[in-house]
Amino acid sequence: MFASIPSPPESVWYLGPLPIRAYAFAIITGIIVAVYILDRRYTKKGGPKDTSVDVAVWAVIFGIVGARIYHIFTTPAPYFGENGDLSKIFRVWEGGLGIWGAVAAGGLGIYIALHRRGLRFAPFADSIAPGILIAQAIGRLGNWFNQELYGRPTDLPWALEISPEHIVGGYPPGTTFHPTFLYESLWCLAMAVLLIYLEKRFLLRGGQAIVCYMLLYTLGRVWIENLRIDEAEIVAGLRLNVWTSILVFIGAVIAFVIVTRNLRKNPAVDDIYLPKKEIDQNQSLRIDKAGTVSSAETQTNLSEDGEESQLSSK
Repeated sequence: MFASIPSPPESVWYLGPLPIRAYAFAIITGIIVAVYILDRRYTKKGGPKDTSVDVAVWAVIFGIVGARIYHIFTTPAPYFGENGDLSKIFRVWEGGLGIWGAVAAGGLGIYIALHRRGLRFAPFADSIAPGILIAQAIGRLGNWFNQELYGRPTDLPWALEISPEHIVGGYPPGTTFHPTFLYESLWCLAMAVLLIYLEKRFLLRGGQAIVCYMLLYTLGRVWIENLRIDEAEIVAGLRLNVWTSILVFIGAVIAFVIVTRNLRKNPAVDDIYLPKKEIDQNQSLRIDKAGTVSSAETQTNLSEDGEESQLSSK
């Protein structure tokens, strides 16, 4: 039986002059795991090899920038408030990445990268959906090391100990809090397993899996966010991230209906390649198992002695 969960005494280690920050390490580890899962799932769907890593670079760059922008504009006081410090905007290692900014901007980066390669967005997004949840679960460990984003006071056996210098809200030293980082990590892991089950059970495709990710994540984020006591914008009595989660959930329900209807009308939306890319592929020469070379322009047959003879031309 736990009396409480201690917070790590250090969040930065040094290799000579090089700082190794736990928050950054957790984020990077989550990204690596997500890309590994993505690559296995995407190539299994028929996606081209080596695409996942290249596209993931776009997603990470766009995602980090979007996550930081979202955090700054939804929690502006530390940066633009009376005692704000604009230099903190660039101190990403101190924490402060908003998941919704990461999802939106990261999704845009993925779309651009895929479009440049003639690949569809939906199959790739479905492939990365469980990996995002697992990456989030790992990334939340960074909040534990930074002793941030914890919840209201509690004396539950799994209550979180916080150092006096990191306690917010005017609570006295020795107060223990809800470990919301742990709640979200466990929720994300459970939802990743559930999402994979739903995907296999109901054959989710064509963008359905990524929409289900948003549905499942927001269900947990609403109640977890309501426990948190860190500084946040309050709108109509609720934290801004609670409203964001509610709106994203509603939008995801609508999106799931639209995606499902589109999939029924046009199953091709689950194809890996965009139409133009498909045409280019059909026009390229392909040697089949029988030794026949075929294309939309010409079909040729390779004879036993290696000579090529034209069979037909349209």
